Amino acid sequence: MAINRTGKSAVVPSSVLLQLLLYLTAFYFSFYFLSTLCIIIYKSRVLSYPDDLLGQDVSLLFVMAGLELLRLFCGMKGNLQEKEGYLWASLAVTVVTALLSVYYLVWQPYVMRADIILNGVLLSVYGLGGVLGLVTLARFSRVYS
Repeated sequence: MAINRTGKSAVVPSSVLLQLLLYLTAFYFSFYFLSTLCIIIYKSRVLSYPDDLLGQDVSLLFVMAGLELLRLFCGMKGNLQEKEGYLWASLAVTVVTALLSVYYLVWQPYVMRADIILNGVLLSVYGLGGVLGLVTLARFSRVYS
């Protein structure tokens, strides 16, 4: 609890852990995006990667990057400004990006060990972020209701 200027305790429901996780996820996703793009290029050169699926995989990766930017923006803004709507939007986009990550983990034509590691870490971060987001939303509800 924080003490405000009047000497009364003020509850700050925003989550430092969620904010830190979102910040670190931005760096990890940059690494993830570049690594996955390089792996797709490698697979297209070395393996007999179907051309129609190559375009689909690259397109889905760019869609995933755009959704990740939206997820991080909504999550950070919702947490810092204590807005429930933004956090709900961030959680909804998290579900979609997690499904795209599962695509790269399971449903690609060729799945390499690097794909498994990269997507496993990303899904773990999404799971932790989802739990922290729900806990933060519960704190918002308790304080503002």
